[in-house]
Amino acid sequence: MSTSKMAAGCERVDSSHSMDKSITLPPNEIFRNLENAKRFAIDIGGSLTKLAYYSTVQHKVAKVRSFDHTAKETEGDPLYEISMQEEVSARLHFIKFENAYIETCLDFIKDHLVNTDTKVIKATGGGAHKFKDLIEKKLKLRVDKEDEMTCLIKGCNFVLRNITHEAFVYAKHADSEFRFQNTHPDIFPYLLINIGSGVSIFKVESEDTFERVGGSSIGGGTFWGLGALLTKTKRFDELLQLASKGQHTNVDMLVKDIYGGSYGSLGLTGDLIASSFGKSATPDKEFSKEDMAKSLLHMISNDIGQLACLYARLHNLTRVYFGGFFIRGHPVTMHTITYSINFFTKGEVQALFLRHEGYLGTIGAFLKGAEEDNPNQYSWGENYAGSSGLMSTSPDLNPMQRARSGTFQFDMLEMDRLERQLVNLPLLQDPSSYIPDTVDLSEDALAREYWLYCFEEALDGVVKRAVASQPDLPEAAERAEKFRHKYQHKLQTLRHQPFAYGSLTVRSLLDTREHCLNEFNFPDPYSKIKQGENDMALKYFQKAVKSLEELSWEQRQFALVRGLLAGNVFDWGAKAVSDVLESDPEFGFEHAKLQLEDRPWLVDAYDQWLERLKGPPHKCALFFVDNSGIDIILGVFPFVRELLCRGTEVVLASNSSPALNDVTNSELQILTERIAAMDLVIQSAVKEDRLTLVQSGSSSPCLDLSRLDKVLAGVVRERHVDLVIIEGMGRAIHTNYYAILSCESLKMAVIKNSWLADRLGGKLFSVVFKYEVPPGHKTTTLDHVPVTPS
Repeated sequence: MSTSKMAAGCERVDSSHSMDKSITLPPNEIFRNLENAKRFAIDIGGSLTKLAYYSTVQHKVAKVRSFDHTAKETEGDPLYEISMQEEVSARLHFIKFENAYIETCLDFIKDHLVNTDTKVIKATGGGAHKFKDLIEKKLKLRVDKEDEMTCLIKGCNFVLRNITHEAFVYAKHADSEFRFQNTHPDIFPYLLINIGSGVSIFKVESEDTFERVGGSSIGGGTFWGLGALLTKTKRFDELLQLASKGQHTNVDMLVKDIYGGSYGSLGLTGDLIASSFGKSATPDKEFSKEDMAKSLLHMISNDIGQLACLYARLHNLTRVYFGGFFIRGHPVTMHTITYSINFFTKGEVQALFLRHEGYLGTIGAFLKGAEEDNPNQYSWGENYAGSSGLMSTSPDLNPMQRARSGTFQFDMLEMDRLERQLVNLPLLQDPSSYIPDTVDLSEDALAREYWLYCFEEALDGVVKRAVASQPDLPEAAERAEKFRHKYQHKLQTLRHQPFAYGSLTVRSLLDTREHCLNEFNFPDPYSKIKQGENDMALKYFQKAVKSLEELSWEQRQFALVRGLLAGNVFDWGAKAVSDVLESDPEFGFEHAKLQLEDRPWLVDAYDQWLERLKGPPHKCALFFVDNSGIDIILGVFPFVRELLCRGTEVVLASNSSPALNDVTNSELQILTERIAAMDLVIQSAVKEDRLTLVQSGSSSPCLDLSRLDKVLAGVVRERHVDLVIIEGMGRAIHTNYYAILSCESLKMAVIKNSWLADRLGGKLFSVVFKYEVPPGHKTTTLDHVPVTPS
């Protein structure tokens, strides 16, 4: 966002904290898609208002449709046509602002509300009654108040289920202060400590079963109230800023101040606080505002931490989440609570914080108002293009953020409703410990700097291909520049705040780019490249199969693997490859084979795989495919054909929607139909339902096995899949390299990035071929080589 646009936000102009009515709020940056808002919910606390609204979003999608091939074809006719179509999807928007701005913001909403058909706004929070008349007057909507605690729990359950890396542990002195937790398949039971003006403690056992088991009157309001008395500072954020600069040991009495050192027999260290504000009774001594604020923050945080520990032990719970106005993502607050929890439980219980803790009540209120739409029957995903991410209020971290704290430009959340429900792959050995990403860039500074640079360098090429994908739309160039600006801004944010959207990974960088492309209506920048490569590769399919059939069985197995690896070289997401493909259009399948390193490969389990092939066939193989063109047609299909000939059923899982030059399910349907017309093995397998095509539910070049299409999970169970094949650098290296499955697996990729190759101890075009058998799993091998039909 430009400085001028940020300045166009809300600014205080008088002592009453009202808002200059002449200031124009930029709707595209703040109240996005407001004209299509269908339903509202609001959570009004003592100082902050959190607004949620559900809108429909119209955007372009790239559709492919097969031509009629029954008529005589003309040389050069494409296999399918690509059309851009308008599609409507659902999106949730969450905005946070100070109560001082509520009247002007309601005016803005009223002036821009066009298509809403709702007559009710769901409201929760202590201020819902206070502002009821104002809301009804401004918006002409009836305020329907919902129970605050029910909304809070519903909201917490929702974010824990739907937002990747929602919860995190805060470790102040670690290389990466924010350590994010992966979404667990079963989030219950847990303890929620909500710290508002006071403290409420909830035991949550299921979606609808929870109880308030305790609380305290000493909470955020206590910090604010006492802090205002001690420092004469009236604003909460200013108090936190003072605390972050203070030295509490100037005010607090420590164990060593009493005993001259540690108190070993009681297990007390010398720097432990023995008495909060214990030194403030010293006569004729002045204490700074910063030191008093820090001492007060420690006192209240320690008290809340100890209380949380007692209730966690009482109810035998190890997952304890903290939320509410008091936390605010403030490092000192989180560190103090974490220290307290660790001290009192000796590390047995972790303090878990939430990226979107401020929106829990609003989300819950929205869910209460949207029950007729069954929002919990869908999966939702955070839209990185429209969300601001986790912003620390640390005064040393981001001066601009500090100056603007309290306004809403920097604290927005958007979530898209996904077309299909996402679940775990049933074959994950331990879903609760599964981590998709191989490297956490938040913790690896060198890797982080390299990949951020890499994505910045690739931006020109992405913009160029985005424009080229829509040659008939003259405004495409302007939209592409807007995309460039937005994605560059995201990369700059992540350079300074790598924790903004959870763990920073190559996957999250790729997904953020895809979200930004879709934001500006570039749903498939590689559509024409894929179309041309698919058409070209199909011409060589029969020749490739014929040459494989002329080989001996053992020679053929190696040629199939080598062909699959060579096909995987054709990846437009890898700069080393895209440079070659752009400069040398004649670069083909045989050239790619010559690029592969000779055996032994960087990771080489081929001999074990070959030995396994001498045994009985697998019942069913699940194959997560990668790129269009040569990869899928000349690499994957011959390999799949061989599995089918062995008697193994095959499920091909491809992306539900476009990402880079990855083949999508709709494209794969057309390719399979065409290959079946050329090849009897594929044709009979399709007819007999031994070859099945299923959407993965993914729209990413990487693969998260904990968020797959529910239909795919059902097919895996029904077909009794006993072999999983994961292909490609994004799916098998950047993600899932360490994934442990409960069945046999093949992970295959060619390293097409020299920096990554060097990191792994290899070189450009090194090969990773991992064949893994789970512990205790027995495979039977035969003494003879099976004869497979041609």
